[in-house]
Amino acid sequence: MIFKKTRRKFSMDATQLSIRPHVAWYVRWGMRIPFVIIAVAASWWAYDYGLQLAGFHRGKSEQELTQLHEQVDTLTADNVQLSRKVAEYEQQLQIDHASGQETGKQLKNLGDENARLQEDLSFFQNLTASTGKEGELAMHRLKLERDSVAGEFHLKMLLVQSGQRAKQFVGNLQVVANFVQNGQKATIVFPSASTAASDFKLNFKYYHRVDQVLHIPADAKLENMQVRVFEQNASEPKIRQNVEPS
Repeated sequence: MIFKKTRRKFSMDATQLSIRPHVAWYVRWGMRIPFVIIAVAASWWAYDYGLQLAGFHRGKSEQELTQLHEQVDTLTADNVQLSRKVAEYEQQLQIDHASGQETGKQLKNLGDENARLQEDLSFFQNLTASTGKEGELAMHRLKLERDSVAGEFHLKMLLVQSGQRAKQFVGNLQVVANFVQNGQKATIVFPSASTAASDFKLNFKYYHRVDQVLHIPADAKLENMQVRVFEQNASEPKIRQNVEPS
């Protein structure tokens, strides 16, 4: 048994050995790197050539991309500038609109004042032409208008004392409001606790303009108001007149 193993080891049938020279790893890699570089370069050339065949030029695309970025920057700057101009125009438009409204309001007020002055002029011309009893007191142009606020009324009139030698009239104004609230009739006498008594004092010689805002409960329905004019220290009104809201 031992003899067979020994003969097989040294006989012609024994396993052949090959002897190769030892090559360092850096030498092997140094021999392979040029081929790797050539392969990469060939692949890149083939890729670039394929893009060119497909109509895609890298240099031209990069140039166009740069131009597009520049256009975007320019459009962005233009957009910011236009937004500022739009904001300025909107602000100017608001100012012009407000100014126009104020001008229109002033024109309306001037027109109303002009109409009132013309009406006053015509009234006083007629009053001067007419003859009246010396010292006689009268109410003219008595109006009661509803305001936009519920329960608020605007009382307007002109008190005139006739005669060229009329004495100074001193007294006070009283307004009695008759209304219905919750199905029951009620009355408020002005000046009331919520109004200033000084606003109802009268002291004039020839004429006096009355312009008073009067308030009743918002849920009440006004029937009429009676306007009374008292001379100082008098218990009975010198004149009185009823007026209904218009």
